[in-house]
This record gives sequence, structure tokens and C-alpha cells, in this order.
Amino acid sequence: MKKTLIICTLLLSALAFSQRPGKDKIKALKTAIITEKLDLSVEEAQKFWPVYNDFEKKITTLRKKERTQIGQKLNNTGVNNLTDSEANNLIDTMIQIKEQELAYRKELVTNLRAFLPPQKIIKLKKAEDNFKRMLLERLKNRRKN
Repeated sequence: MKKTLIICTLLLSALAFSQRPGKDKIKALKTAIITEKLDLSVEEAQKFWPVYNDFEKKITTLRKKERTQIGQKLNNTGVNNLTDSEANNLIDTMIQIKEQELAYRKELVTNLRAFLPPQKIIKLKKAEDNFKRMLLERLKNRRKN
């Protein structure tokens, strides 16, 4: 049953990867990698994906906020043109965003502990890190070509 779930996920991901634009391809690939690395049972997968997708949505919103509040200010003003007050406000905003990100991660882990063994939660973090590394490697290779 696990093999069937993994095969279906990989096939759907491959189909999505070949037909959808950028972000959807990345999301499908990430889903396939996490599913494979965590070796989720059908029951675990049914509980895991809604919790994880909610976490991802919150993190995406937080990163958009970071780009808007920090990135645009730096692009418009430039670091060297910031007043001390503006710079301190940006630093405070950066810290608040990182604290919120940590709060979301803690919430994710708390929710996952209800139905996943701790080893799979650790595997999730490792799978996320490996996925990021893989994306960066692909980007680096694409820039070389």
C-alpha cells in the first residue's frame, strides 16, 4: 500500500512537473520528495498533508510580508540611505518575522507529534533541507549553462 501511494504521488508529481509553470512544479517535486523520504502510511499521509500545507501557507504569507516590508524598503532606499530609526525598525521587523516563523515551526511540530513518530518529524526537516539544497544546486547549474 505504501509503495502504491509513493508511486501515485511520484506519477502525479511527474505529470505536474511536465505541465505546470515554475511554482507548481517545485511544489509537486517537494511533495514527492517529502512523501518518499518520510515513508508515510496512507493514514499518516491523510493527516500529514493538511497540517503541512497549512504550515507552508503560513510561511509563504510570512515570506511575502518579509519581501514587502523589508525588501522593498531596502530596494527603494538602499541600506546606506537608511536613517538609524528606519534601520532599527527594519531590524525589529526582521526579528518579529523570524520569531513568527519559529512559532509556526513549533506549532507544526506540536501538531505532527499527535500522529507521527518523532523520527519522521526529524526526517521531514532533513527532507526540507535536502530539497532546498537540490533547488539551489539546480539553480546554480542553470546559471552556468
